[in-house]
Amino acid sequence: MADWVWLRCLFGPNLYRTHRSVEQSRPGRRGWSYQPKSLERHTDSILGWASALWSLSYYSSPLLLCYLYRKGIRFCRLIEYATKIYIHKNNFCLFLKPKLQGWGRWRNPEYLQFVSVLHEARKNHTPSNKVNVNSQDFSWKEASNPFLIAHSFGRRMLYPGSVGLLQKAMRPMLQQGQARLIEEVNKIWNKLVACDGNEIDAMFVDRRREGGRNGNTLVICCEGNAGFYEVGCMSTPLEGGYSVLGWNHPGFAGSTGVPFPQNEANAMDVVIQFAVHKLGFQLSDIMVYAWSIGGFTASWAAMSYPEIKALVLDASFDDLLPLALKVMPDSWRPLVTHTVRQYMNLNNAEQLCKYHGPILLIRRTKDEIITTTGPEDIMSNRGNDLLLKLLQFRYPKVMTDEGIRAVRHWLGATNHVEQASVYSSYEVDDDWCTSVMQSYQTERETMYPWSVGEDMAPEARRQLALFLAQKYLRNFETTHCTPLPSTEFQDPWRLQRAPQGDRRATWKRGMKGMEQKPPVGICCR
Repeated sequence: MADWVWLRCLFGPNLYRTHRSVEQSRPGRRGWSYQPKSLERHTDSILGWASALWSLSYYSSPLLLCYLYRKGIRFCRLIEYATKIYIHKNNFCLFLKPKLQGWGRWRNPEYLQFVSVLHEARKNHTPSNKVNVNSQDFSWKEASNPFLIAHSFGRRMLYPGSVGLLQKAMRPMLQQGQARLIEEVNKIWNKLVACDGNEIDAMFVDRRREGGRNGNTLVICCEGNAGFYEVGCMSTPLEGGYSVLGWNHPGFAGSTGVPFPQNEANAMDVVIQFAVHKLGFQLSDIMVYAWSIGGFTASWAAMSYPEIKALVLDASFDDLLPLALKVMPDSWRPLVTHTVRQYMNLNNAEQLCKYHGPILLIRRTKDEIITTTGPEDIMSNRGNDLLLKLLQFRYPKVMTDEGIRAVRHWLGATNHVEQASVYSSYEVDDDWCTSVMQSYQTERETMYPWSVGEDMAPEARRQLALFLAQKYLRNFETTHCTPLPSTEFQDPWRLQRAPQGDRRATWKRGMKGMEQKPPVGICCR
């Protein structure tokens, strides 16, 4: 029996913290960090330093190789040194480190209690056992494949949150954020298994029984390339009273795998399946909210599950390629283009156009990340291109040359005052625009793209183009990484039907002063 316990300690996960619910907590103590014994602690410390040094040497290796070569050290000798270091590191990680760590855990009563709880939960999947496992913060460490290092360099640049060195630096912050969610909000932590075998770390906060108007809507959050649900955009809908489901990218914190596009899509798929089949939400009650690069998985979800309630994209972009070319030398353009298109093709706009539901885009007016020149040039913000591509797909007859020029003029405004001035300069009549859209919707009942605006005068097209632009996009006057306040998180615009008797009067009011006399917006035959 003792041998089995020792083996569980030897191959068991890393334990970080023990959580306690409100009912179980002692006065002044809601949870506590796991305290490893000296042997386990020193073993982890040595391995941590070795991993940090290996990561630094990996990223600085091109410069180091050039320097040593100029000093006269032959290439074969360099390979020999690197191979010896790598073999010694692996020998420690594979043989000595687990034995020392297992022995230290076996001598620790707190870890013995944890492996007992974990073993019981694996044998019997009862609700009480799940609660006991959820009271522990733990994770298994994955072994990396050295043959994939070259293939993963671009991925680590695109998703720095998957780099172990960054995760090690952020671990205290992540532990604190997870403890707050479990202990203060008192919600449930989940591990979901995607179709590719990756385990996806997720956290669910249920507000359905609290009686608020937003609690019955589930907001699924998709984080940025260095974001984690413990400290990420999940806090915005939480403050708004929504039920919220956050998850970490593959390779981030408690999630396994690597964040390649297909793995990301698989992770998003299992999260939605979990929300529907385990949590009991209808697709029509689910909103997807994404920040930055999370727009890829969010737009994939909207494309794959078109019945979802709505989609909100904050500080997102249309296509990864222009942003990748921005940070690489011009001479690398063919290589960067091929790499992105073959392995990291985050085609947000293409996926977004396959969703026909309500959409809200939030543009950061001082964004320094998704601009191709700099934050001072708001027209280089790729959020503009995301909006234009969406409007051109949904309303191609409105977004002709006149409509596009008007929308670009409006997008060039850097604050609400300037935008309002541009909007009023085109004398946009919101009532008339709403009536045109409602009439088309009533008489056609068609999916996008719509042919509304086919026989409009140029002045009418410009009005309708601006009306639609300000319905689909809102400005937030800040930088890329500033947390979005809950007051800025709103349901996207939905076109409401108007009573039949009111539509004709609104039409006539909107047509005053225009050259074209018949009702515009509907194709005249």
